[in-house]
Amino acid sequence: MTTGLQYIAHNAHDVTVGDKRILFHIPTTSLFDLDGVSGQVLDLFKEKGTVSQADVEARFRDKISPDLIKEVIEDFLEMDIIKGDGPARADYNKIKIENYPLSTIILNVNTGCNLGCTYCYKEDLTTPAKGELMGFDVAKKSIDLLLKEGKSRDRVNVVFFGGEPLSNMPLIKSAVAYAEKRCAEEGKKVDFSVTTNATLLTEDIIDFMNDHRFGIAISMDGPKAVHDKNRKTIGGKGTYDVVSKKARMLLERYTARPVGARVTLTAGVTNVVDIHQHLKYDLGFAEVGFAPVTSGDMTMFNLSNDELHEVFENMKKLGEHYLSEALEGRNNGFSNMHQMMTDLYEGTKKALPCGAGIGLLAVDHEGELNLCHRFTGSDIETYGNVDTGIKKKELGAFLEGRADRDGTWCDTCRIRNLCSGGCYHESYATYDDITKPTYHYCDLMRDWIDFGIGVYTKILHKNPSYFEQHVSPRTLLNTNRTFNPLDMGK
Repeated sequence: MTTGLQYIAHNAHDVTVGDKRILFHIPTTSLFDLDGVSGQVLDLFKEKGTVSQADVEARFRDKISPDLIKEVIEDFLEMDIIKGDGPARADYNKIKIENYPLSTIILNVNTGCNLGCTYCYKEDLTTPAKGELMGFDVAKKSIDLLLKEGKSRDRVNVVFFGGEPLSNMPLIKSAVAYAEKRCAEEGKKVDFSVTTNATLLTEDIIDFMNDHRFGIAISMDGPKAVHDKNRKTIGGKGTYDVVSKKARMLLERYTARPVGARVTLTAGVTNVVDIHQHLKYDLGFAEVGFAPVTSGDMTMFNLSNDELHEVFENMKKLGEHYLSEALEGRNNGFSNMHQMMTDLYEGTKKALPCGAGIGLLAVDHEGELNLCHRFTGSDIETYGNVDTGIKKKELGAFLEGRADRDGTWCDTCRIRNLCSGGCYHESYATYDDITKPTYHYCDLMRDWIDFGIGVYTKILHKNPSYFEQHVSPRTLLNTNRTFNPLDMGK
């Protein structure tokens, strides 16, 4: 160590949790307890940037064994927290995407919707009378494409979206029958999911979805006054009464899988604690997820900067409740927090923000292949169609470009391997550029992740069995892991 070792600040972040210091190893998204010696060595490097042998001796002589210091430094070198001469190793090599192992196909089965929710982002949305329904031929070819590109997968997912997907039940039933038949021939398991406004639910539809083990998410914004603010009929009438009635019927009758609620937070709506209380404990949803609206053409619905900060502060209050329940072995169903616990527990490390374009594609009623369900009907280019297949060259160029962090703030961000630049559609709606990271979320997301690290650490130290009981089995829930954690609204 004659010339000194350099601290790589963008590879290490430590968080104080109670009386513990936790090292977040950014390249691997791993968490470590920092003992006294490791913490002191880390502090020396943070203080000086470049540390020489003389610096180490001056700081630790006659205080800490040289062998212990050497061991910590060797660990930090191996972890790329410090380095000698030469460049630091990159988190990822330049990514070349040649295969598209689909696990999920989203079928946009109807552009028509019987509601006129004021904040809806769907650019192809129209009234039921003008709705453009997907035909069975397109659905059939979509499933065939899923099986062709997902041949390495043991399990695939077919998601029904809209508009209001339940307004095209004949197509859904035909697609389910075809998917089950084809998957049986291929020796694969198939899961089905639907996001619905619940107004068209009947006992027969519920029983059908129960028989085929659908993952079901209900779009519902909270108690009556909150829900009716934006989720209205085409004629302008609030829909809480009918949606809550149908939701109760579903929750009483449906047994195949837990049912989740998806909440869209708009201007003036920040009280996630009360909304969660109503949906989880009054109505009985298994999970409740929140999506803040911060961008879009109708700016009157966007949360202000102050409101967005208030939302995240309230999410942390709900996160504290998540923690207290977890320490008692219970999951309070706050899915945004639970998703983060899952990512930290599983050591999620992402080169791209979600599976859109690789693990997931969305098919519109004409058979065009969209990056995800949020882009159907937009002016963003599509990447092939169900007749000719995926435009792999063009799609690969986009994904490889988005994964390249050089020249972006993501390059040295401490949550770069959890966020990976954020939702493509959020970039499109905010900047009209899907290649640009969602910079307006950066500070809030870094703070949110720090908060989550604290929650995770406390659970890990006080009730580690919680993760085996509630995190590993989460694959049975309705939430599709290819959706962005903040993309919980429809």
